[in-house]
Amino acid sequence: MAQEKTIDFGFEQIPVSQKVKRVRGVFDSVASKYDLMNDAMSMGVHRVWKDMAMAKINPQPGEVLIDVAGGTGDLARGFIKRADRVRQRRGGDPAKAYVCDINAEMLLAGIDDKKDAGLDLTRVCGDAQYLPFPDNFADVVTISFGIRNVTDRDMALREFRRVLKPGGRFYCLEFSTPPSEWLRQIYDLYSLNVIPKMGGVLTGDEASYQYLVESIREFPRQEKFAGMLSTAGFKRVNYEDYTGGVCALHWGWNI
Repeated sequence: MAQEKTIDFGFEQIPVSQKVKRVRGVFDSVASKYDLMNDAMSMGVHRVWKDMAMAKINPQPGEVLIDVAGGTGDLARGFIKRADRVRQRRGGDPAKAYVCDINAEMLLAGIDDKKDAGLDLTRVCGDAQYLPFPDNFADVVTISFGIRNVTDRDMALREFRRVLKPGGRFYCLEFSTPPSEWLRQIYDLYSLNVIPKMGGVLTGDEASYQYLVESIREFPRQEKFAGMLSTAGFKRVNYEDYTGGVCALHWGWNI
């Protein structure tokens, strides 16, 4: 009997068939404190990174966004509001956003009637590898701090391109590897030794934070991930580092 292929789950190698269940367990555990988790992992800078990414995305009136693994809804709300500011100056239709997350607990945790008021925002439970949207559906697809948890990233990237309209654009914000050795050593020291213990204190779940930190180390470096976008069919692929490469924004166009 052939042995099942394995895949990384942090530093652990597990059967491919188990990854979705294991990742879901992590996010079931941290869903109610997701922003707190990102604060711990980014030293509070993740909100600045998201603002920088949104400036690059440059939402326009009438555009449709799919934010994959976007349970909290931060990017989706920011997208609609920024497009609305443009609409106030030059008219057009309101932007619309879909938050698509495989984890129902994350979608529920992201619901905020006050923040969502007046926004055309829809939440959909779905897998990044099998998006529940037709071809040529969205102007923009984003994924923020979620691609490293996807089992088959190549398959997901092809799905992102499938649901984009011709001329549509894809943006991925993710923890990455600083090219500078001294910064890499400092961040490794902080993330591997401090973040799991901090997570244990704040949420009582040190193991989930340990996985999330390890998953950053297993994620492809910037140039390699850019190559994966190109292989998936994206054009004009590029990236820029944030905070010395602790985080990176990758993008590509469906042309």
